[in-house]
Amino acid sequence: MPFSYKPLWKMLIDIEMSKKHFMEATGISKSTVMKMNRGENVSMEILERICQTLHCNISDIVSFVED
Repeated sequence: MPFSYKPLWKMLIDIEMSKKHFMEATGISKSTVMKMNRGENVSMEILERICQTLHCNISDIVSFVED
């Protein structure tokens, strides 16, 4: 699990956006959000959609975690 979505979850807290609203705004399914909760890989298309919706860079939502 070399990638972490903790920066995304922190951003959602900071902007006071619930995961439900996040899913509605991005059109991302609950199963994809669950994958992200578990630190699993998601497609670049999903990450692009998140960045476009939240007006941020990929480095704002994903971090690399060395083993």
